[in-house]
Amino acid sequence: MGFWERQRVIVTGGAGFLGSFVCRRLRDAGVGDLMVPRVEEYDLREKDAILRLLEGFNPSVVIHLAAVVGGIGANRKNPGKFFYDNAIMGIQLMELSRQFGVEKYLAVGTVCAYPKFCPAPFREEDLWNGYPEETNAPYGIAKKIQWVQAQSYREQYGFNSIFLLPVNLYGPGDNFDLESSHVIPALIRKCVEARRSGAPSIECWGSGSATREFLYVSDAAEGIVLAAERYNKSDPVNLGTGSEISIRDLADTIARLSGFRGEIIWNPAYPDGQPRRVLDTSRAEREFGFRARVPFEEGLKRTIEWYESRLA
Repeated sequence: MGFWERQRVIVTGGAGFLGSFVCRRLRDAGVGDLMVPRVEEYDLREKDAILRLLEGFNPSVVIHLAAVVGGIGANRKNPGKFFYDNAIMGIQLMELSRQFGVEKYLAVGTVCAYPKFCPAPFREEDLWNGYPEETNAPYGIAKKIQWVQAQSYREQYGFNSIFLLPVNLYGPGDNFDLESSHVIPALIRKCVEARRSGAPSIECWGSGSATREFLYVSDAAEGIVLAAERYNKSDPVNLGTGSEISIRDLADTIARLSGFRGEIIWNPAYPDGQPRRVLDTSRAEREFGFRARVPFEEGLKRTIEWYESRLA
């Protein structure tokens, strides 16, 4: 039997955007038994719910993807909630997984954990060299706690826990709610709606000068599954493409691909967020053979097509 055929796997957040792709990849790999806890039945902020989950399923592998997350606007409105919910879920789930004898625990962090003025490309060794960008620091720090926990649990208990740092994700099934979405789905929605309605312009936050790196969701899922199978260290690992694009160029690209020909108006009253964001991805390739495959414009086309298909 292959590695995954022998495993009983819990994927928290498995019904979500990234989680659905991870579960699909696990099923393709022939996973022995797969459990996706739903928040209606298992609120992972509650210890009793985690106990019921672990006792009822007895997993050998836990992949913790569940998160309370959003774009700059959502982060500014919910700093306390984003910190508490993400921190308490991760801390309790890892501790109880250790107590229940889980053989492998994978925690997914966030690029928001890096310092605001981190030298680019971001290297895993730079994670503690400064405070994160203010608008998403509570969320980023709450997720980074999982790395500290993973390292300390490996040192004291020999617990096989690993920690990944994916860059901004995008793809079909993303969140297109303008109140909580990230930049790519927000821009796609604005451009498509403006084209359909004949609006002459759209408004975008900030100056457009900040840069970002984006990873297609199926590539992220592949990296997570490879790491869960092959990687057994607590040193954090970046997941990304190693390429960056300015938000202004991103908006122009999405406008072109979606057929919007109007004006893009930049509103500097809103924050840009972190000035630059691009990862050194060499460790992931070296340690477990991960390299992103989907070209950026191809990924954007697929995402735009998916969103438009939902409007038909």
